[in-house]
Amino acid sequence: MKRIFTAFMLLLAGFAASAQNSLLSPDGTYVYEKRDTCDLFMDVYDPADGSEETFMGHRKPTIIFMFGGGFISGQRDNQSYNPWFRQFTENGYRVISIDYRLGLKGASKMGIAQVNLLDKAIHMAVEDLFSATNFILENAEQLGVERDNIVISGSSAGAITVMQAEYEVANRTSYASVLPQDFNYAGVMSFAGAILSRKGKVKYETAPCPTMMLHGTADKIVPYRQIALFNLGFYGGGKLVDRFKKFGYDYNMYHFIDYGHEIAGSMHTTFDLQLDFLEKNVIQGKKRIIEAWISDPDVWKGSQLKSLKDIYN
Repeated sequence: MKRIFTAFMLLLAGFAASAQNSLLSPDGTYVYEKRDTCDLFMDVYDPADGSEETFMGHRKPTIIFMFGGGFISGQRDNQSYNPWFRQFTENGYRVISIDYRLGLKGASKMGIAQVNLLDKAIHMAVEDLFSATNFILENAEQLGVERDNIVISGSSAGAITVMQAEYEVANRTSYASVLPQDFNYAGVMSFAGAILSRKGKVKYETAPCPTMMLHGTADKIVPYRQIALFNLGFYGGGKLVDRFKKFGYDYNMYHFIDYGHEIAGSMHTTFDLQLDFLEKNVIQGKKRIIEAWISDPDVWKGSQLKSLKDIYN
């Protein structure tokens, strides 16, 4: 298998029976890219034994996940994500959680004045996502992945990255030129993401793939609406949905009323919404547009994350 290190199982220390369930271990860990400063790894979690790997006669997609952390910190194997990975594998999905370079590591503040640093950090992460995608495509048979059936997902900085990545693919920018011609993802799932544009309002040359966005209306970390100055803009879910709606793109948008950035950690508690999107919009290929405003105090209460520090550790 090209450039793959020997797969290994991650052994975890046992927990007291009354404390918590044992963590899900990856079925393989691989180096997908060697950068000048570091090696980048991915963890592959295969569908659980006995789980149903098809829906309505179609294979379920592989989910690539990118962790949160403001491009400052974070890990692909943060234990807070583990229950969500298990939900997917027990429902017959394969999850691949990837490293990416932290372009703002060591930064003390971030704002519009530091936009060039933010732009660089976002596109470094996009480059790494595309490298991981190429690695998966090159080794699809060995990994058990269908080449045209890959969904990208992310939390916070990871959500920004996957939204930006699909923007680059749909517009066939130089960043996306490293991917096979005519390749696109099967879907995007963004938990508090945004897109950085230097050309004014976000525009897509070709329609983006089916996209699911979840965003808190009171999010001040990744803006729910926008931060814009002349042609420079950072557009969150609450603004992007206007573009999707105007041009009739395929989307599910969930506005979480009065929630802040904690929606970035709501993957475990909104799993039913994700399954609905994957089964209908992605697997069945239905253009099913949903826009909903949700007021639910249990969305965060039931999360595996105790605080936002769990996202940014």
